[in-house]
Amino acid sequence: MDFSLDPTLRAERTALVLFDVLQDYVHPKDEAKAATLRARGLHERLRELVAGARSAGVRTFYPAASHGPDGSDIVSRLRDTDMDLQPWANGVQAFRPIVRRGERGAAIADGLEPGPNDVVIPKHRWSAFFQTSLELNLRARGIETIVIAGLSTDVGIASTAFTARDMDFGIVVVRDACWSHRAGNHDFFMERVFPRMARVMDVADVVALMAPSA
Repeated sequence: MDFSLDPTLRAERTALVLFDVLQDYVHPKDEAKAATLRARGLHERLRELVAGARSAGVRTFYPAASHGPDGSDIVSRLRDTDMDLQPWANGVQAFRPIVRRGERGAAIADGLEPGPNDVVIPKHRWSAFFQTSLELNLRARGIETIVIAGLSTDVGIASTAFTARDMDFGIVVVRDACWSHRAGNHDFFMERVFPRMARVMDVADVVALMAPSA
């Protein structure tokens, strides 16, 4: 059977991939961003997704930023703007991650902590696959389809989805359990980009398809 065309999310062939669901991302210090995520119910949607996966026996993987406290694993790049498309005020600026390993903000967000059978994947770049053990862990378990959620839609989610597509994984992107604070980018990817490589679904529909009776 070609599992990439299987319309269900069978536990033995499916993994939930929660991208950068870190404390400072899910509960940002910026009050405007925090208010947006609260209004969207992002934390609640993520918890619902995790609970549904565990109930169905679907293992969860947590690709999580693991930047060194001294910044030695960071490479600055020539860029026209910052992440919000604002030109640099004084020329090229060094890149500093929002969170670094060992900080409270770099921990998995409260209420989303990994279970005993889940797998945390430390990562250093946007894609959850780039020089990490994610592919090995998925292939070893016979996983054919990944369900992706987390932050941010236009950065890590997009990079991971493109890589997964080229690795021939089936992909489901969970629309209401992802977000980008950069205006319009979330909807653009969900409406114009991801449908060409994946299924785009809401949490409720994903959980229903994970259920053994689906």
